[in-house]
Amino acid sequence: MIETYDQAAKVILERLEKDFLRQSRTIYQMLIVRDRFDEAYNFFLEVKPKNHREKSIPLHTLENYDLGYLESVVHSLRKQTQITMQFKGFGELVWPQAQTRISKG
Repeated sequence: MIETYDQAAKVILERLEKDFLRQSRTIYQMLIVRDRFDEAYNFFLEVKPKNHREKSIPLHTLENYDLGYLESVVHSLRKQTQITMQFKGFGELVWPQAQTRISKG
């Protein structure tokens, strides 16, 4: 079954809400990792309480390795949440529609 970008965003948001506890003195961010070996995109919730170790919680894996599809999923997520998103493994790649670099660092 191939999921639409809206379905993928819904799954990610549902899992995010379950673990996004909004505790004080805790940093939350979403990590999106490009897995070029398995040709997939992995989504994680990174939780870093003050004076504790960072915890990474898997949220979802996109099997559709199309960058335009990922851009649509991310766009849908940004409309529904303001969580900071970090991108790893994207190098100098640019979004197909926006024509801006994916990762700034």
